[in-house]
Amino acid sequence: MEIGSSEMPQLMQNVHIEVKQPEDLRTKELEPQMSFAKEPHKKSKMATESSHMPQLMPMESDLYSVNVEVSVSTESSQASNMPCLNDFLKITNQKSQNENVNKSLPTLPQVAHYIEPMYDTFFCPLTKQIMDDPVTIESGVTYERKAIMEWFETFSHLEDIICPTTGMKLTSRVLSTNVALKTTIEQWKDRNEAARIKVARVALSLASSDNMILEAITDLQHICKRKQYNKVQVLSVGILPLLIKLLGYKDRDVRCGALELLRQLAEEDNEGKEMIANAMDLSTLLELLSSSHQSVRHASLLLLLELSRGQALREKIGSATGAILILIRIKYNHQVDPFASQKADEILKNLERFRDNIKQMAEYGFLDPLLNHLTVGSKEVQMEMASYLGEIILGNDSKTYVAERASPSLFKMVQSGNTIIRKAAFKALAQISSQHPNARILVEAGIVQIMAEEMFARRIYDEPMNSKKEAAAILANILESGVEHDSIQVNPHGHRISSDYVVYNIICMLKNSTAHELDINLIRILLCLTKSPKSMATIVSVVNETEASYTLIELINTQHEQLGIAAIKLLITLASHVGNTLAERLCKTRGQPESLIESQTETNHITEKQAVSAKFLAKLPQQNLTLNLALLHKNVVPTILQRIILIQRSGIRTSRHATVYLEGLVGILVRFTTTLYEPQILFLAKAHNLTSVFTELLTKTSSDEVQRLSATGLEKLSLESIKLSKPPKIKKTKLTNLFHLPKLLSSSSLKRRKIPLLCPVHRGVCSSETTFCLIDANAVERLLACLDHENNEVVEASLAAICTLLDDNVDVHMSVSLLSEVNAIQHILNVVKEHRQEGLWQKSFWMIEKFLVKGGNKSASDISQDRLLPASLVSAFHHGNGSTRQIAENILRHLNRMPNTSTSYYTM
Repeated sequence: MEIGSSEMPQLMQNVHIEVKQPEDLRTKELEPQMSFAKEPHKKSKMATESSHMPQLMPMESDLYSVNVEVSVSTESSQASNMPCLNDFLKITNQKSQNENVNKSLPTLPQVAHYIEPMYDTFFCPLTKQIMDDPVTIESGVTYERKAIMEWFETFSHLEDIICPTTGMKLTSRVLSTNVALKTTIEQWKDRNEAARIKVARVALSLASSDNMILEAITDLQHICKRKQYNKVQVLSVGILPLLIKLLGYKDRDVRCGALELLRQLAEEDNEGKEMIANAMDLSTLLELLSSSHQSVRHASLLLLLELSRGQALREKIGSATGAILILIRIKYNHQVDPFASQKADEILKNLERFRDNIKQMAEYGFLDPLLNHLTVGSKEVQMEMASYLGEIILGNDSKTYVAERASPSLFKMVQSGNTIIRKAAFKALAQISSQHPNARILVEAGIVQIMAEEMFARRIYDEPMNSKKEAAAILANILESGVEHDSIQVNPHGHRISSDYVVYNIICMLKNSTAHELDINLIRILLCLTKSPKSMATIVSVVNETEASYTLIELINTQHEQLGIAAIKLLITLASHVGNTLAERLCKTRGQPESLIESQTETNHITEKQAVSAKFLAKLPQQNLTLNLALLHKNVVPTILQRIILIQRSGIRTSRHATVYLEGLVGILVRFTTTLYEPQILFLAKAHNLTSVFTELLTKTSSDEVQRLSATGLEKLSLESIKLSKPPKIKKTKLTNLFHLPKLLSSSSLKRRKIPLLCPVHRGVCSSETTFCLIDANAVERLLACLDHENNEVVEASLAAICTLLDDNVDVHMSVSLLSEVNAIQHILNVVKEHRQEGLWQKSFWMIEKFLVKGGNKSASDISQDRLLPASLVSAFHHGNGSTRQIAENILRHLNRMPNTSTSYYTM
């Protein structure tokens, strides 16, 4: 048969549905249906017994075997005389949960031949609606249970109650369920709802208009709401793919309707949830969560919430790219959309039942699920949560929160006897303690005592985990945070972290340990303790009294690079306290000290170990002759010079350790300038022309420390110039001698006679190479340029080098004259203006006094014209130390600011 409609859109008017029935039913006429659809409904009196009910037309036993074929016909007139489904649906005008058929499908294909008729006995005489729970009263009439009970309640007295249909007085209010009629109605509904499901599928397939789709969705919603089994039928007839396709539909209402129907199909049906999740790409649903339309977002969240209730789907939802991150964002947007925030929170609560999702939540900053399970979960769950906590990187905004919540549980796990649980707890505490803001919280919670017990007292035999290593790492993290540690107790006996007890135990562990990582962590602890004067004194005492220095120096030769670096860093810190001891023992160690300079690799890349090794040699006492001779005998200077040149050519950007390495290399060269009294070292300084090396480094570096060291080296070398500068040995002749040359004899004529020029300052033959003369090396101008440096140490070192040219052993008059030519006094006056450090003022005032005494009227005029100098001199006179005050007083007298006395000026 063909079904059509006269009230369809243009496209639907050309559609007909052909229902193919089995052969034994195909010839039967559905006259009751046709007449019922065409004629007005006439109510008849209810039969008093089910046997009097009219017999239904024989129907197809399996409606799902019906083939519904949709085709487009060019003859719209075929459908013009067919009964309209809307007419049929209006008859069933229900207001209960089955109130659906009067509001839907006005534009769907007409299926009057596809729907069974309704009978008078289906209707309640009171409500005029198809009954859901038919009951028979004393008069024999059947009503809807709820309707007749409400009728009874309208009577005040029992004896006044009458039957609303017959008017018969009732002596009893007993209600008897009309089982036969109820069963018949239910069967009728089932068959017709199955037909409506197929019609809706046709409408969703055609999707010729928004209204058609919405009507089909609405009808399916009502059908699914009435009976759980209807959801199974909807899912089994191919509607699910059509609904999923509609999630990308242009109309917002259609998308919302499809989402709501999908949620309804998934509700209280785990199999339905899985079918939907398997058929749907979750990324589509996640995109809808970010829709600009609130209704779409809410519908998407409700569907996802329903799916998340399925145990098997929690893993799939959590593994969908960005799902948890988006939900967390929505959860924390409570002020923007409270409803969405609440639903996102409910979804996350469902997802956290799958443990891997908890880890993801924590990684995205939502730590409450992890911390809750860590606190109240089973031992297995706590262990897993602790492992997660040890793996994730905490954000700045959650560090202290985690420390406060997690530390009590983790402490208990550490103190348990279960190795696996202890390992997980150690891992988590290592992660938490690595965040410096957590240190104070952990210390207050008692972590230092627990870790000290693990390191020094606790013994668990045959434990595969090295708990001492873990505890030392955590304690090092705590101390590196900068927390005040002198007052922290490590045990009930009153020992503090800076006590001999702790230091001796650490040194002993360091000596006997074979685990590199443990050694590194122990050294990290010692390095932190050296920052406190009290604990530094303890460490120095222990190093002097034990063989700890040998132990540390031996670690330099280890193949484990990080351990070697850690050991050298500790030795650098101790160098200023026990430097000579370390230098002597270093020279007695096999392969030292040359291995600290010689590179293990031939590449130009500068490693951290190379940098700290050079720095260590530079920081050891510079005047230690044993070490200086050892370096000389190992011929390390050519290597050092070669690498300095290489760094200058390639620049410090080649490695982040290049600057430290260069500073260390220059510092080693400066060592030799402090022991020039040793002939071998003096010869080395001349052979490698260290004066020129330091002069070049003054301006060809970006490192303040290199400039300071170079100026210091030039100072030490310049102090030797007066000793090394000697008058030339010239054979006297009868006619001339060196000191009675004609005035017109030029220096060029002296050169032609091979007579060496005399240095005006040192009064002898000078050169930068042999006598370390700053004037010959052209170092003066560069040292003066360094006086404009912002770094006080660079300025002071440069002043000290220039001061060597004004020493009483040299020709001060000539020196002042030479310095005046390069405007030295103005640079010195600028130092007084720009800096207020005692050492700088003392050197500057000393040089100014030299200029006043030896420089004549020109120097005195230049100095007296400086308007700021008197204020600085007065300040030094009132507040400076003895030497500075005396020099300031002398200058004030020279400037006629104080009475003259016979006091001589101070000698530097």
